Amino acid sequence: MRKGVILHPIINQLLTETGHTDTIVVTDAGLPIPIGLPHRIDLALKEGFPRFLDVLDTVSADLIVEKIILAEEVKAVSSAMHDEIIRRFPDTLVEYVPHAQFKEQTKNARGAIRSGEFTPYANVILVAGVAY
Repeated sequence: MRKGVILHPIINQLLTETGHTDTIVVTDAGLPIPIGLPHRIDLALKEGFPRFLDVLDTVSADLIVEKIILAEEVKAVSSAMHDEIIRRFPDTLVEYVPHAQFKEQTKNARGAIRSGEFTPYANVILVAGVAY
């Protein structure tokens, strides 16, 4: 369920169609986005733009998130990014899975939004919550 309004029409549609327990993937520039997802939104314009954290902040400000899923490798390989992601979701359940499993789970997402981020493992699966 949505909390507010986003200007990008396809992201707006994705968030509007997302229901409780549906998932949305916010990715770095390198994560393969599965073919066949209902929404494949590629915002990457150049290295670092838009930043992963800016995309994540914008999407999560407009979505109730009950859980996030991260690749366990992010803790060791990109610890600063890991800490920034966790800081944004202080009261949210966090699940860690191996990166290969993470990529498999993206195939079941309602959609994926690619950023221009070049930080390894800067990817998150957002599990939608409900307002009541």
